[in-house]
Amino acid sequence: MSKILVADDEEILRMLIVDTLEDEGYDIDEAGDGAEALDMLEKGDYHLAILDYMMPEKTGIEVVKNLSNETKTKTKLVMLTAKAQVKDKQEAMEAGADYYMAKPFSPSDLVDMVNQAFTEGLK
Repeated sequence: MSKILVADDEEILRMLIVDTLEDEGYDIDEAGDGAEALDMLEKGDYHLAILDYMMPEKTGIEVVKNLSNETKTKTKLVMLTAKAQVKDKQEAMEAGADYYMAKPFSPSDLVDMVNQAFTEGLK
């Protein structure tokens, strides 16, 4: 089963993402801030991580930049953010994110993006 980490400090949004992806058959873990997400990613075996750009403790960008090369190699990284400027997307991709999704988004768009990540093959 494909294991996903969802890291977002907005509990309602995190619940929506988790419920949506669990309905698709994915195994989901949750983190409420960037430090927790970084710790879970380094200790766990995740195929995909969905990281909010702006979280307490560490931003999504800081999480991506602080990941070990081993974790970056085995985990696809999605940056989820309300910051939808071109420079923000560029910063996320340069830090090491594989995908970028702007808020607000539809649950079907999220499922499509996650399925695309798995269709393209895991790292």
